[in-house]
Amino acid sequence: MSNLQTKIATDTWIPATWDEYIQEIENPAREKAKGYYYNGKMRIEIEAIGSDHSRDHTIIIVTASSYAAIKNIPMNGKDNCTYRKTNFNEAQPDVSYYVGENADVIPWGTSIINLDNYPPPNLVIEVANTSLADDKGEKRLLYEELGVDEYWIIDVRNVQVIAFAVENGGSRKITQSLVLPGLAISVLEEAFRRTRQMNQSQVVA
Repeated sequence: MSNLQTKIATDTWIPATWDEYIQEIENPAREKAKGYYYNGKMRIEIEAIGSDHSRDHTIIIVTASSYAAIKNIPMNGKDNCTYRKTNFNEAQPDVSYYVGENADVIPWGTSIINLDNYPPPNLVIEVANTSLADDKGEKRLLYEELGVDEYWIIDVRNVQVIAFAVENGGSRKITQSLVLPGLAISVLEEAFRRTRQMNQSQVVA
C-alpha cells in the first residue's frame, strides 16, 4: 500500500486510493469488517457489535419486513450487503431493501452488487450506537451520491429514527416513509421504545 501505514486506523475515514481500499477490504484479516469508500477516503469498521446494536438491528428488519408483508408491498431485504460502484464508491449498510418494482431486480447468486449493472437499493438503514455523527454526515452524503431513495438512521442511545428522502442529489428529513407508503416514522420509534420494556415477539405481536 503506497501511502497507507501497515496498520491503518479503523472506524474513521482516511485518505486512500480505490486500489488501496480494495486491497485492505479484501485482506483475509478483514473478513468480518465492513467497508465504505467515498470521496477518495475509506472507512473500515471492525468495532465489535454489542447487544444493544444487534437487538435494534434485528427489530428494524422484522418491523420493516412485517409492514411490507401486511401491506402487500413487494420487498427483498439484505443484511450487511456490499454495494460497489467501481473506482468511485462502496457501502455496506447494516440493512437495505429493494422495494416495489425493484424487489426482484437482483438475481440469486449475486455476491457484491455492482451498481454499474444494477440500481441502488430503495431503502438503506444504518444502526448507530457509537457511529451516529458519521451516519448523519459522511455516510449520508455517500448514500445521496449512490442514489438510494430513502435512508434511515436508528439512533440506539436516544431511541430515535432519523429518516431522509433522497432526491436531486440531496436529502431532506421526513416523518413518513415514501418507500413504504403509510408507515409513520413515529411508529418505528414506538417499536424501539417498547423493546426497552418487553421482548421482541411481544413488540411484533
